[in-house]
Amino acid sequence: MLLNMKPLNIIFLFSFVFKSGFCQNLDSLSAINKNFKDRKTQEYSISSSKTRIYYQPRWYESITDLPKDFKSTNANFFAGNHALYLAGTVAATLALVPADLSIVNNSRLVASHLGMSEENTYGKFGPLKVVPQNIGAGFYLIGNGITVVLLSSGFVAKGLIDNDYRAYATASGLIESLALSGVYVQALKRITGRESPFITLQNGNKSSKWSPMPSFSKFATQTSRYDAMPSGHVTTIMTALTIISTNYPEYKWIKPIGYTAIGILGFQMLQSEVHWASDYPLALFIGYFTGKSIAQNRFIDKDRKAIAHHKNKYKLEFAGGNFEGYTTVDLKLKL
Repeated sequence: MLLNMKPLNIIFLFSFVFKSGFCQNLDSLSAINKNFKDRKTQEYSISSSKTRIYYQPRWYESITDLPKDFKSTNANFFAGNHALYLAGTVAATLALVPADLSIVNNSRLVASHLGMSEENTYGKFGPLKVVPQNIGAGFYLIGNGITVVLLSSGFVAKGLIDNDYRAYATASGLIESLALSGVYVQALKRITGRESPFITLQNGNKSSKWSPMPSFSKFATQTSRYDAMPSGHVTTIMTALTIISTNYPEYKWIKPIGYTAIGILGFQMLQSEVHWASDYPLALFIGYFTGKSIAQNRFIDKDRKAIAHHKNKYKLEFAGGNFEGYTTVDLKLKL
């Protein structure tokens, strides 16, 4: 039929129909318009197949992002595909509890042979008592909030010097992490009410005492009797490490150095009788997923190969029709 039509009776109406099975972050413009509003963005090459978009940060987002990141962190804790992590955390904790006292005693013996004191002593720097007076105190400082603030300051400096949105996002995330991880840690410490090793050893007991849900006054005045689980220091540094390594995945040395630092911190807190080994699995779990949530809410990843494949996959379709007495041909482009 179409072959017999006169040329003047043919009108071409082009209908472009876009269909895609890919997630939103393959289309950087639509993703930015939806998630990043009207902010400026910067794009970074993460690998040969992936780029990443960061939006221009705002100084107050380490505060205003807390509700959103709290929600996404809670979802990550109990997500179906993370069930193995949660089960492993519970299993590791239960397996370590019976061996806790032996681990603490043996770590103290090792530290003694190395000439390390069980005391963590600090000198003053202005109003702050943060200058380590021995090597153990230096190790203990790894998990201190001041360390995270210093790391954040370093990323702020890089952001200012290079106008680097990724550095700004990392700095903002690190500051936010102190508040967000602190919420989980403080809540769980008060729920579990586990005493620190040095209290157990002073009392000559073979296992720690658990006093769930102590009163606020008891927790404030006798903190060491109730705040062992989970370790706040391990949670703090694990969250910070996860934020940094998630933002800079192409720097492969970050994780080995970071995990080594966490191991050193963990040993120091065992030998100085501040924490039990079973205080650590939950701290690592909280730190990892808190850090992931904070970091991932500040960027969008793009898969170059998927985009290239998607762009080259198209189909042309022709269809005849009638428009106000004119014979028409529809050309449909499906992506």
